[in-house]
Amino acid sequence: MPTLPPPIIALSFREQVCKWLSEMHLQFGVKLNGAFTAHIEIENNNGRSLNIVLIDLENWLQNGSSESWHTVINDLLHRRNNGETWVMIWEDYWIKKPEIVKSRLSAMLGISQKIAARLTQVRRIDQETASQFLAKNHLNASVSSKTRFGLFLPKQYFRVLDPDFEWDREADELLVAVATFSAPRVFAREDGPFRSFEMLRFASLINTNVSGGMDKLLTAFARAKSPDDIMTYADREWSEGAGYVKIGFKRISETLPMEFYLSAKNPERTSTPAPDSVVIYNAGSIKFVKTIKTQN
Repeated sequence: MPTLPPPIIALSFREQVCKWLSEMHLQFGVKLNGAFTAHIEIENNNGRSLNIVLIDLENWLQNGSSESWHTVINDLLHRRNNGETWVMIWEDYWIKKPEIVKSRLSAMLGISQKIAARLTQVRRIDQETASQFLAKNHLNASVSSKTRFGLFLPKQYFRVLDPDFEWDREADELLVAVATFSAPRVFAREDGPFRSFEMLRFASLINTNVSGGMDKLLTAFARAKSPDDIMTYADREWSEGAGYVKIGFKRISETLPMEFYLSAKNPERTSTPAPDSVVIYNAGSIKFVKTIKTQN
């Protein structure tokens, strides 16, 4: 008599992340340290360590609140202030864009494909090219921008790519990073108009770490547009923005956590509630500004 196959049991969010870490041959430990969070501590052979806080949507629905969220945020910031590297990941991001989440974690652990920006060529790109790239390589949706630049790795340097890295080997070049910028905001000052721009999005090609990529894109933008300063925001779910400080940005202010709504029918974050939506929160952001021209 034939027997039925065993039922397929879906892995939980935490189990999916642990499965991926095991496949990457990373050493890690799991601590269930909250009503709606799990803590995974990762150690890599290269000496890098990383702590991940996972927010499970079902557990959040049952046990989460604005007050408990701020407790989690404050604990994470305290640990960062002690020199530890911590990130937090909501389950909806893992559901929508798991490969991008994995790519960002890999970069933080130092196991991404490394590409030196000095090997790339920088030039302006159109909105469609930028939008397509960001859709595949950035956690958040692309937004309309005024100016866009990309970094291209010429075919002659494909030799720096690892054999198991996936790319179009027949192409003449490979787009490896994109930055998009706003139109200027012009402020009247005694010594003349002051032109401030925002870097809206920056992303590297998935599973790569383009060393010096952001700096090279910013330099190209500054040459083209002669801004007085450039502002941008760091997502506190991922970092305190140390990478911005390294290339000349100064920390200006902080934005408090904001609430969003997730619908069971459409797990996209929105600012307006639906009858079946769940309230979730981000971790806020940090505003950074890089002065390009020194005012007299």
